[in-house]
Amino acid sequence: MKSAYELAMERLEKKAPSLALTDAQKAQIAEIDSTFKARIAERELFLKGEINKAQAAGNLEEAESLQKQLSIDLRRLQEDAEAKKEKLRASFAA
Repeated sequence: MKSAYELAMERLEKKAPSLALTDAQKAQIAEIDSTFKARIAERELFLKGEINKAQAAGNLEEAESLQKQLSIDLRRLQEDAEAKKEKLRASFAA
């Protein structure tokens, strides 16, 4: 007897079959991950340095503004990476 989870997974597989990726396709996706991780790290280093400078100067409003900017930038970069990977996956299915 199958569990509810197994039945749900079977229905999902019928609606949208999973796609087996080749090693080359996996490498392309990994390259996107690597590129965006580097961009994220670069942005974090820069803005955290600016935040530390603002805090040291006693400018808490600027530090808070930079912290918000960091959060927005990181979210945008992550969304961009996911969008690129989805576009690439869609091209594999075609």
